[in-house]
Amino acid sequence: MAYCEKCGCQLIEKELADEGIIPYCEMCGEYRFPLSNTAVSMIVLSPDQTKILLIRQYGKMDWILVAGYVNQKECLEDALHREYREEIGRSIMRMQYMKSAYFEASNTLMCNYVILSDSISLQALHRQEVDEAKWFSFAQARQEIKQNSLAQHFLYYFMEEWEKGNIRL
Repeated sequence: MAYCEKCGCQLIEKELADEGIIPYCEMCGEYRFPLSNTAVSMIVLSPDQTKILLIRQYGKMDWILVAGYVNQKECLEDALHREYREEIGRSIMRMQYMKSAYFEASNTLMCNYVILSDSISLQALHRQEVDEAKWFSFAQARQEIKQNSLAQHFLYYFMEEWEKGNIRL
């Protein structure tokens, strides 16, 4: 971050006690902590909790999780409901927070949940955002998820917790 988001002046580096070197705006007289994005991703379970929904987006062939950015003034849970409705056209019956991870490529904190879909129907799929959506068995989802991705990391973590009985939807 090189410029103040409030006044546009160039920031300088200045030490802040217990924080280290932080960008500082001399015009505003305030420190400017770096901004990052926040997004949600979801392990989508079928109503009978035997299948996982994976999607393909933007012409790519990789199977990934349903995900999207959190809008300004929106909480994580509202973003989950909105993104699932926008991309899949369905509603969430229940949800449970899983874990978060930082995604450096887009400077984004990804917050992962497991959700229970209201239906296995994919008739209302939002074709501008999602090219294809498909239900997989747990074993198939493990094989099909994009390798070495944050989606794979979240899916594998979910499966470990599921096997331990730590997920209660």
